[in-house]
Amino acid sequence: MAETKETALAIATTPIEPSSETASKSDTPKQDAGLTFARRGEQVDDATVAEDVDGFDAARMRDRSLLTAAEEKALMRKVDWRMMTVCSLLFLLKNMDSDNISNARIMNRGTGRNIMTQLSISSDQYNLLTVLYYAPFIVFEAPSNLLLKRFNPSTWQSRIMISWGIALLGHVPVSNKEGIYTARFFLGLFEAGMFPGVILQMTYWYRPDEMSLRLLYFCKSAHTQQHWKSTNWPDVLGNLSGIVSGLLSFAFDTVSGAHGLSGWQWLFLAEGLFTVVFGVAIKLKVNPKPRAAHTLASLTSTAVPPTAKWLTDREKAFIQARLPANAPRAAEQDFKFREIVDTLKDRRLWLFTLIWATFTVGTSGVRFYQPTVIANLGFTTIAQAQLLNLPISLLSIAVIGITGLLADNGRLPRPVYPLGVFAVVLACYGVLVAYPSNGAVYAATLIGNAFTTAFFPLMWPWRVQTTSRATGSAFSIGFVNSYGQIGGAIGPQIFRQKYAPRYRESFASAMALVGACTLVTLMTWWVTRQSEADTRRLKRARVRAERAGLAVLDDVVDRDLRKSNGSASDAA
Repeated sequence: MAETKETALAIATTPIEPSSETASKSDTPKQDAGLTFARRGEQVDDATVAEDVDGFDAARMRDRSLLTAAEEKALMRKVDWRMMTVCSLLFLLKNMDSDNISNARIMNRGTGRNIMTQLSISSDQYNLLTVLYYAPFIVFEAPSNLLLKRFNPSTWQSRIMISWGIALLGHVPVSNKEGIYTARFFLGLFEAGMFPGVILQMTYWYRPDEMSLRLLYFCKSAHTQQHWKSTNWPDVLGNLSGIVSGLLSFAFDTVSGAHGLSGWQWLFLAEGLFTVVFGVAIKLKVNPKPRAAHTLASLTSTAVPPTAKWLTDREKAFIQARLPANAPRAAEQDFKFREIVDTLKDRRLWLFTLIWATFTVGTSGVRFYQPTVIANLGFTTIAQAQLLNLPISLLSIAVIGITGLLADNGRLPRPVYPLGVFAVVLACYGVLVAYPSNGAVYAATLIGNAFTTAFFPLMWPWRVQTTSRATGSAFSIGFVNSYGQIGGAIGPQIFRQKYAPRYRESFASAMALVGACTLVTLMTWWVTRQSEADTRRLKRARVRAERAGLAVLDDVVDRDLRKSNGSASDAA
């Protein structure tokens, strides 16, 4: 459709009229006053490019209106299928392989085949396994993310998986506590970088306001109805790790002694072998043939938009143009130390890290001891107690889905949702401190740990709103996820043997830490209130614009730091 420059400019600067049957009374021109729009299905014209549009970089975003709304939906379904399927499998294996030490603790309990009996290790010494796992994990997360920026993502993620699978296999022949300590240290070392690497890679493809639903792919089974038919099976994989781990622990508990291996050794052997095989598959299948679109080969070829062979040039241009100005770009290959310095100067980095740290310290110990607490309730045999962990994973799937869908609509400020999670967790921990009955404790454990899992998919989209450029984003995402995971090392130490079996003092300490996390979250909300509000406002405007066949050209500009220092900042 050919239009004059004047007509195009009129379209671009006119607020959206509720012209379709789907428009509601809320779709009034006043709501979108001050925003600039362009007709979808064509490149932004020169007249609009010449305007001063908030957050619009003409050199990088000129193709933002290149596809129609229908074409964009089809494209994002294709991206979701290829990227989120592999991310789901990675997250499934990561959770299984890092949490199996908790299940191994109670396998064959009271027999000579129990891991603590065989390795002559006390309860407090067993807690040190989490310290040895998280210590290298914390130190090497950020460097791993910087290396991911330099290598092909499939190459680096494959390296991570193969090496951590080998470390898992190294658990099988250990015969003393020194051996298990060493194996656990190398598992944390080799696993470092997997999760923040996935988050970083997502920032090359998705806007922050789109990440909630995508995080559901590898944290829970939920997505919009129009995506369901093509993507339902990978959605559930992420949070199925608790279910799969519980079932495997139950199964191997019953075959303990077969071929001279105890149940815990069979658990590590099976998970280690599968992890290595999957890591090799990711590396070997990076150049698929077009007709093999539904094989693992086609799913692992995703790197960054410009190198994705399954995208047309028009789709590549559009994917990159629709990202905000602070998003990392594939062309930014050079390492920029200045971006790391700017990131470290940004108070938001430290606030988000403190949120992660206080929350993980306050909740990871409870999650680590979940199988033990359930086993101590005396409901069933030890083997069947593993199955009582399964409802927690199932409820987690429901909680993550509901909270993620609500947070994605942009109606309420995003910090409201994690604050709601904190309120539920604090109430449940109060029950654990009071310990009114076995049934109440199990219910509180069920609900509290289910809501704990909702924290991360709710927080990451908020965090990446304030990252900037390739080096800065890689460093800040890795930094927050690494040092924020300090709770994995410290949290279980709160649950000392002297507090068993009810651990009232431990749960009270966890409550205090989650309370502190609530206060830090409120402070962070105040500091980031402008960027958070702008992100939601533009999210709602894009939905209304889509109905009218228009694209919003404006984007979020970092105004958070400008209020305090009088200048814009590109810090993370």
